[in-house]
Amino acid sequence: MSVRELIVLGSASAVPTKARNHNGYLLRWDGHGLLFDPGEGTQRQMTHAGVSASDVTWICVTHFHGDHCLGVPGVVQRIARDGVAHPVDAAFPASGADFWARLRHATAFRDTGVIRERPVAGERMPLDTGDAPFSLVARRLSHPVEAYGYRLEEPDGVTMLPAELAARGVRGPLVRRLQEDGRVTAPDGRTVTLEECSVRRPGQKVAFVMDTRLCDGVRELADGVDMLVIESTYLDEDADLAVEYGHLTAAQAAKTAAEAGVRHLVLTHFSERYRVEDEPRFADEAAAVFGGEITLVHDLDRIAMPPRRLTGPEAGQDLGHG
Repeated sequence: MSVRELIVLGSASAVPTKARNHNGYLLRWDGHGLLFDPGEGTQRQMTHAGVSASDVTWICVTHFHGDHCLGVPGVVQRIARDGVAHPVDAAFPASGADFWARLRHATAFRDTGVIRERPVAGERMPLDTGDAPFSLVARRLSHPVEAYGYRLEEPDGVTMLPAELAARGVRGPLVRRLQEDGRVTAPDGRTVTLEECSVRRPGQKVAFVMDTRLCDGVRELADGVDMLVIESTYLDEDADLAVEYGHLTAAQAAKTAAEAGVRHLVLTHFSERYRVEDEPRFADEAAAVFGGEITLVHDLDRIAMPPRRLTGPEAGQDLGHG
C-alpha cells in the first residue's frame, strides 16, 4: 500500500531550541522521499523518525541560509556510507551553486555518484521528475537571498463507478481495459466508454513554502493544494519584523490558505523569540482567518495527506493513483 505523509524532522527557524531542531521535512510519496531543507542535525533526526538515507530520492533546498541547508553534508555522506544505489536528485537555487558545492563536499569522505544536481533559476521552473508519479515545480519567492518554494502535483485520474459498470456488464479484465483504452465492447456487443462509468479524480497536491514575504509566488504555489506546508515565523503583532526579515506571520499564512482554497494548513518554522506557552497563539491566530484543518507542527510529527477529493459521487472503486 502506498504511503503519503509528511515527517517533520525539525521546525525551528534561525536558532534551534530545546524543543525544536533546525528545519527538515521528508515528504513520503508512493515510494519516493522528498527531503526539503535539511538543516543542521537532520541526519540524527532521521534516525529518531525511523527513516533512512535509502528513503530519500530528492533533496530540495529553498535557499542557502544555514537553518535550511547545514544538514546537507551529513545527509549526502550518509547516502554514500549506506551505499544508496538509486539516483537522488538535488534541487537548489542556481545562484547558490557555490554554497551547494561547499556543502556537498564539506569534508573528506568516500563520495557517491548518485547525486544528480538540478539547479533552479527564473521565476518559475518545472523540474524533470522522470517516471515519478508526480510533477515538481520551483517558484521564486521574496526573501533577502534568492529563495524558491516547491509544488508537487499528482496527475488527475479516474474513479470507476461500480453501479455503472454493472449496468453495462463490464467486469473483471474489461474494467482495466476500459480504464487504459477509454472504451471497450461489452459482452452484449455495446460500446462502453470510460466517461459513462467513471468520475474524474483530481490529483493530490502539496506546496512547500519557506522563508518569504507575501508575494505572487506564495499564492501560486498554494493555489488549490491539499496540504500547504508554510513558514509562520512570527505572530501578527510582529508583522513589521516579518516584512523586514522576509518572513510570514501565522495570520498571513492562514489568509493565504483561505484565499487559495487549501484543505490542510501546516504551520512551521517558529522563531525562538516565542516561548513554548506562546504556541497556541499561532494556531488561534490562524484559525481566526482559516476554517480548514490546521496543524502546528512539532519535531517528529507525522502528518498524513488528506483523503482525496472527487468531482462526482464519492462511492466508487479507486483503481490507483494514476
